[in-house]
Amino acid sequence: MTRSQKIYEEAVNYIPGGVNSPVRAFGSIGSTPRMIARAEGAYLYDEDENRYIDYIGSWGPMILGHANREVLEAVFDAAAKGLSFGAATAIEVEMAKLICERIPAVEMIRMVNSGTEAVMSAIRVARGYTGREKIIKFTGCYHGHSDGLLVKAGSGAMTAGQPDSAGVTAGCTKDTLTATYNDLDSVESLFAQFPEEIACVIVEPVAANMGVVPPKEGFLEGLRYLCTRYHAVLIFDEVITGFRLCFGGASEYFGVRPDLITYGKIIGGGMPVGAYGGKREIMKLVAPVGPVYQAGTLSGNPVAMAAGITQLRILRDHPEYYTSLNEKSEQFFRKLQMLAQTDGNCQVNHIGSLGSLFFTDAQVTDYESAKRSDTDRYARYCNFMLDHGIYLAPAQFEAMFVSMVHTQEQLDETIDVAADFLYSDKGEA
Repeated sequence: MTRSQKIYEEAVNYIPGGVNSPVRAFGSIGSTPRMIARAEGAYLYDEDENRYIDYIGSWGPMILGHANREVLEAVFDAAAKGLSFGAATAIEVEMAKLICERIPAVEMIRMVNSGTEAVMSAIRVARGYTGREKIIKFTGCYHGHSDGLLVKAGSGAMTAGQPDSAGVTAGCTKDTLTATYNDLDSVESLFAQFPEEIACVIVEPVAANMGVVPPKEGFLEGLRYLCTRYHAVLIFDEVITGFRLCFGGASEYFGVRPDLITYGKIIGGGMPVGAYGGKREIMKLVAPVGPVYQAGTLSGNPVAMAAGITQLRILRDHPEYYTSLNEKSEQFFRKLQMLAQTDGNCQVNHIGSLGSLFFTDAQVTDYESAKRSDTDRYARYCNFMLDHGIYLAPAQFEAMFVSMVHTQEQLDETIDVAADFLYSDKGEA
């Protein structure tokens, strides 16, 4: 028995499922977690000293790679001054100013502690701004685990076969309407049914929790039009896409300006951080200046702010990093797509440095088409890759993340291992 297995056997006695987040569970691939001991660059190392090329990157924020020296030094310096004050600090202002000055859609911003908290707060302020109660979300899009959003969700809920959650009351979800991603007609029909009751539409501009599903041409523009027409707030959940597709995130990449944007751990350099921001007239409703209450002792934590602002400054000052990242990612996913075409029973979706390999012979454009994937074959694929030193998400419906420190050699090695699997496994159990 490996050390990872021994630790996991102990973990299940004290932690539900032995993990502190369902996306870390390996049950859907019939295995047990590789317990990670440390990370550096594009590599993870488990408790048995196995080394893996990492394509999770802490679910996105490690765009500069693990243990970036500048980020670590900023954390060490900040930690030496104290871990938490529960009071206002100058570095919070520096972070807010950096984002507001560079992201046109963000005129004011509030720091929180997670993407879940950011989304929950953004929806609350949207309701406060409009005086309306209903919201529209998209089937298969995941926006954190707050009660009102665990309706036909993606990510770990989708993998577990439970798109809804026990413990969520009907009262919490009665105002949550669901539409089909990439289908503007489904959104317009809801607005037609409730023309003066919908407070906001929240969307992952690139769906990344049912696997990666890019928006069809005109989809985001159509959402902008409908929200403007019906006086609803458009919220981009950029927990995944923010500062990844480009410095300005999806709003810059697609040229569509939402009313509010939510961010996650990438603005903390991987530390527990989230934020929501947008139009000044909306954000000025947030307490203490407005009636929409939201608070948090650890919001704007100085250590997390030090990590995040260091990472964002590096990204801001080196736009060529994005050019290089997107070029090598495009080449990588194109090679993976060629393998998929040869296989005939899988598809590759990708945009920028985000991508997914789906085990289905049909194009994946929404939740229903994603669900047709062969999850048993993905389980075999994921275990094969892990056994050959490639760390992928232990679930079909998560994204692959390429970082700026992945080398061509590492990417080529990954393609070679994937080819070995696809040539040897043709879908038979």
